[in-house]
Amino acid sequence: MIRANAPIPVAGPWITEREIEYVSEAARTAWFKDHYTFNARFEKAFAEYVGVKHAVSLPHCTAAIHLSLAAGGIGPGDEVIVPDVTWIASVAPVVYVGATPIFADIKKDTWCIDPSSVEAAITDRTRAIIGVDLYGSMADWVELRRIADQYDLLLVEDSAEALGSEYAGQKAGALGDTGVFSFHGSKTVTTGEGGMLVTDDNHLHQRVMTLRDHGRPPGDKLFLNTEIGFKYKMSALQAAFGLAQIERVDELISRKREIFRWYKDELETVDGVTLNAEPQGTRNSYWMITIILDPRIGMDKFSLMDALGKRNIDTRPFFSPLSTLPAFSDYPHSSAHMPENPVGTEISKYGVNLPSGYHVDRETVEIVTGALKEILAEAR
Repeated sequence: MIRANAPIPVAGPWITEREIEYVSEAARTAWFKDHYTFNARFEKAFAEYVGVKHAVSLPHCTAAIHLSLAAGGIGPGDEVIVPDVTWIASVAPVVYVGATPIFADIKKDTWCIDPSSVEAAITDRTRAIIGVDLYGSMADWVELRRIADQYDLLLVEDSAEALGSEYAGQKAGALGDTGVFSFHGSKTVTTGEGGMLVTDDNHLHQRVMTLRDHGRPPGDKLFLNTEIGFKYKMSALQAAFGLAQIERVDELISRKREIFRWYKDELETVDGVTLNAEPQGTRNSYWMITIILDPRIGMDKFSLMDALGKRNIDTRPFFSPLSTLPAFSDYPHSSAHMPENPVGTEISKYGVNLPSGYHVDRETVEIVTGALKEILAEAR
């Protein structure tokens, strides 16, 4: 519950006594032979929820993407097709392994990578596809899997923002060769910072387990490293927190969907405002409630954010195309296969994430949408 006239944050967790009790127990007991007990419990519960064989707890989702590519043998000279519109963490690991990111456009309804744009970008150097389930929406995984199988490509499902979403009866994260998740403080399930990699592939799992511990095969106690790896582990305290959260995951997803329903009730009759989609056969966990304004209103995302900010309402901009960022100014080849007028470029100009954290109640939604309606009326 937000106090009257207090700033309204854009995101925030839902923490109960269960999380506090588990973390306290980990602080007391997760040492010596029991140092991995909470990690193992968290991984088991998470794998069962997603519906996969293996889950590996990590310090962040970026590590999970990095390990997916490294375990898949992606390296210098290779190309990895990625959505042009996503958070940079989805793509930066491509550069970490020495490969080249190749941008593809997104779809107008789900805001996820467009399979037709992916297929148009394939060359004899393409080795992997990273699809992102943006803001809780689900990519077209049937088509992405067909493409990956046809061209013998690694398929990574970035579900950092989509825990609890579903596609054709499968949970987000279960549709790629690996699936990756974020437990940042803003996410549906949080450990403060943290991530998880999931897979059904035994070989990829073994490679990940070795690479994440400085090239030590699982069970090695003699420090006989077999290769140069990374240091990507989650602490027991984070795992304890995450275990408590995943045990409450159905409650958390239900609340996210309830928050979306409140926004939809208030905004579905407002002209020029488009909300997150939920196409037939999918279930959206609505990590972030996102609106896209009709360009004819005359406000871009930054103007709207400024106007809401003046009313003490915090927001986030829809991700800008990576191809337009200074960070990728040295990668002109990455945009070689983009269409002349990308869908993502237009959508990203007018998209804003509204307050979506667990602190949001019906009254908060009414305050936010009331302010939004006033701002749009003034703009018109």
